[in-house]
Amino acid sequence: MIGVIYWSGTGNTQAMAEAIGKGIADAGQEVVVKSVSEISADEAAAFDKLALGCADMGAEQLEEMEFQPFYEALEPKLSGKKVILFGSYGWGGTWLEEWADHVRAAGGEIVADNLPVFGAPDDAALADCEGCGKTLAGA
Repeated sequence: MIGVIYWSGTGNTQAMAEAIGKGIADAGQEVVVKSVSEISADEAAAFDKLALGCADMGAEQLEEMEFQPFYEALEPKLSGKKVILFGSYGWGGTWLEEWADHVRAAGGEIVADNLPVFGAPDDAALADCEGCGKTLAGA
């Protein structure tokens, strides 16, 4: 089973998470899609594969109230896990690269290119999300 866990302030990253989940399901894998408020880091660590999504906030960072504490608790448990990172942004768009470095340093394996989407995902971006889900399912 694959976990897709996200934080979304406007619904953009949620739409991406749902499309990634669809790609995973279309690839024949079981998937659980949850908002970060619906899952603990320990529960997330039970998945062998994770799609983690968070919109960029402020100075190119993860959302601080819910997602950052969740991720900090999850990070030491990422060793050996296959991971993809995604999120919507309104400016910049470089936060995913730094986040990917943290995942790799914790022993996680990034198995697809990071997936940033500017603003609301259009049909092409949603198709990219589905494709990313299929990549994770096959990793």
